[in-house]
Amino acid sequence: MKQPKIIKVSGPLVVASGCRGAKMYDMVRVSEKKLIGEIIELKEDLAFIQVYEETSGVGPGEPVYLNNEPLSIELGPGLISSIYDGIQRPLNVIRNMSGDFISRGVDVPGLDYNRKWHFIPRAKTGQKVISGDILGTIKETVLIEHKIMVPADVTGEIIEIKEGDFTIKESVAKIKTADTEIKEVTLSQRWPVRKARPIKEKFAPHEPLTTGQRVIDTLFPVAKGGTACIPGPFGSGKTVVLHEFAKWADAEVIVYVACGERGNECADLLLSFPELKDPRSGRPLLERTVIVANTSNMPVAAREASIYTGITIAEYFRDMGYSVALMADSTSRWAEALREMSGRLEEMPGEEGYPAYLSSRLAEFYERAGRVMCLGSDSREGALSVMGAVSPPGGDLSDPVVQATLRVVKVFWGLDDKLANARHFPAINWLLSYSLYHENLEDFLKNKISEDFIVLRKEAMRLLEEEASLLEIARLIGIESLTFADRLILEAAKSIREDFLHQNAFHEIDTYTSLEKQYRMLKVILEFYRISKEKLKEGMDFDKIVKLPIREKISRLKYIEENKLQEFDKVQKELEDSYA
Repeated sequence: MKQPKIIKVSGPLVVASGCRGAKMYDMVRVSEKKLIGEIIELKEDLAFIQVYEETSGVGPGEPVYLNNEPLSIELGPGLISSIYDGIQRPLNVIRNMSGDFISRGVDVPGLDYNRKWHFIPRAKTGQKVISGDILGTIKETVLIEHKIMVPADVTGEIIEIKEGDFTIKESVAKIKTADTEIKEVTLSQRWPVRKARPIKEKFAPHEPLTTGQRVIDTLFPVAKGGTACIPGPFGSGKTVVLHEFAKWADAEVIVYVACGERGNECADLLLSFPELKDPRSGRPLLERTVIVANTSNMPVAAREASIYTGITIAEYFRDMGYSVALMADSTSRWAEALREMSGRLEEMPGEEGYPAYLSSRLAEFYERAGRVMCLGSDSREGALSVMGAVSPPGGDLSDPVVQATLRVVKVFWGLDDKLANARHFPAINWLLSYSLYHENLEDFLKNKISEDFIVLRKEAMRLLEEEASLLEIARLIGIESLTFADRLILEAAKSIREDFLHQNAFHEIDTYTSLEKQYRMLKVILEFYRISKEKLKEGMDFDKIVKLPIREKISRLKYIEENKLQEFDKVQKELEDSYA
């Protein structure tokens, strides 16, 4: 077979001839520089290659080397607390090799081949095992126990398994399959990024993924195994909200994909995460986090790979039985990579130049989320939740990427630049946003928090909606023309907005609120409205109600510490006594 050669270079798209026998999405090395690429289209013996590195200086006539395997990543111990580029090259290793800038053609393994890990077997010699069974464990970090699983498509009897210190390429067990073939199991496995990892069964989510953000957990919750989209204009706080998620989300493993974001935002992420403490254990947050950093000044095409790399790593930890949360910031930049490649391939463009298959690609990505029964004989459950930021130009929600995303996700947190300009953060607009998980989570909230949690949430939303229509009327006829009952609704809604929904991400107490505290805060605010409404009917003066000293206490409820929730009982008692 003759050596494939480049016949055309157009930015990140390279066309090579002599590639008969190659397959779609096979990984290739382009030119003498050995740039990493992936075949995205085949026509007879021509291969159209998406190159994930800068192609300047590469020209026709240079060789292309076929790998005959799809773009894959290495999965095994050493993933946690790593920082990768879009194609799973560790940035700290590249920096030691080539300085502050990534040299082209750098070939670095995703995991350290020399480091030894202490493997403790769980399975025994002579035991029958199937795909997904846990053979043993490794203490990867203080927070994460890494489970070594039987690879997919391997079933048989363990004929050897040993405890000790091994590198990721050394055999720790031998399995004899039904056709008497001996399979050696190492601590790592390779997996193609575009192929979803297999599962036994997918279930409807039933438990909330708490984030500590009151507007999200109370009004628009996302479930463990759910999907959410957070679109908004520049400067409305998408990245801050996703950083808050990564810090506080009730997930055991966090995968953060910075896909085409600005370099300074990535730098902030990389500097802050090692210093942040995990709220549950007090350990550095990086000990349960994997970061895929692919900034806007890196080659555009690599953005497409970064999303798939991130979700494959997330699926791997989900298969161990963990609850995993993946943040993609942002899928708009990923869609721009699709648009760039589609244009270079001279495909018929869809809306606003995006390819016609944008919706199906987004759906493929989001449908890899879910609450699942993992492979294996121990019936363990795992959950993978996906949150994607979208950056439509000028915050235009009719943008094709936003619309295609909303068709597949179940939660929409619409950011509003008016709220951001008014310094109301998180700037999630409560009149635009929605969650389709309310029914799934009702039983959990009633049993674990309180029977009337759902009632309080509906009442709060009703007041916020009534406030919006009353403010429209007040603009026309003046606020003094409204009845005292309507003005009381405005006061109660203002209290919900300013004392409950507004949250300071940089205040050590206010940055995180447990579900229990959220419930108690809302209960006090709505109790104030209920009693005031009754007293107003009995003839109490409206101005007296509004100027009650207890309102100052209500505005400071957010600063009550999590271990002092009994203080809410005192405020409740004081509230009832205020009207005496």
